[in-house]
Amino acid sequence: MSLPDFLIAGVPKAGTTALHAALAGHPDLYLSPVKEPKFFLSDGPPPTVGGPGDVQTYQEHVWRRPAYEKLFAAAPPETLKGEATPFYLYDLKAHDRIKALIPDVKLVILLRDPVDRAHSNWTHLWVAGLEEEADFLAACRAEESRKARHWADFWHYIGLGLYGRQLQHLYQRFSREQVLLLRYRDIKDSPAETLDRVCSFLGVRTGILTAIPRENVNRHYVEDNGLNRVLRGLLRAGGGFGHHFPVPLRLAARGPLLTLLHRTKGNRPVTTPEERAALLPYFTEDIALLQDVTGERYDDWLSLDRHARAS
Repeated sequence: MSLPDFLIAGVPKAGTTALHAALAGHPDLYLSPVKEPKFFLSDGPPPTVGGPGDVQTYQEHVWRRPAYEKLFAAAPPETLKGEATPFYLYDLKAHDRIKALIPDVKLVILLRDPVDRAHSNWTHLWVAGLEEEADFLAACRAEESRKARHWADFWHYIGLGLYGRQLQHLYQRFSREQVLLLRYRDIKDSPAETLDRVCSFLGVRTGILTAIPRENVNRHYVEDNGLNRVLRGLLRAGGGFGHHFPVPLRLAARGPLLTLLHRTKGNRPVTTPEERAALLPYFTEDIALLQDVTGERYDDWLSLDRHARAS
């Protein structure tokens, strides 16, 4: 039976892709060739409705167990197998599915300041042409409406950042010894030490990995102007019905639109102090719960005086 020994289980926009890429270079580890199989996000076929682009993403889910196990079949003997699906922490039902199938699994979780994480999430979808709200706060206020319309988890800008309640639920199913919590800034500021922490936690040799690949962040400035509104409208429309067409045809149609949308290079927008002040009340109580659940301090996340940082 080929099932993973460890999961990078959270959270989106916190460095999971970079960590997956770094760990793939360790001779004692085998990372699935599909970075986000999303196997534990459903008990069967994934949903067939959602927001712009969601159904196309659902079509990529590796939800059948034989196909999931096949992802790890090529792992060399004695290596530890793993995959990275950063939505596992957020999906509370996934906790139970993981526990039922691989109860001894080890879980690596990257946490990021929830306001910064939300802004990076919004920026990702805005630059992709899928987010219709040019105002970050307006997009956050639309979250409950989008949930009611069954948009995918990646649109839950605030909900994805409520780590306290998510970890509280996770710790009711897995022992603390099975969970390694890291901060996004750890892999940014001290990659070698952080990779050694991960390797030590997994029980493989340390001192082998020293760098984390740069994350694949496109530096495009997407202004909210007339042409770009048309382009984003076309991309969102394609995201709504593109799943009816083969992937090569979808990519052929989408590529030129994105190229035109991304015609301007520049710095991505940053979180402003006003946006931070508006969003912090959504997270304050949960950050207190997070500190209580983990025994660690996250006081810096509560600061209103921090300088805006790039997404």
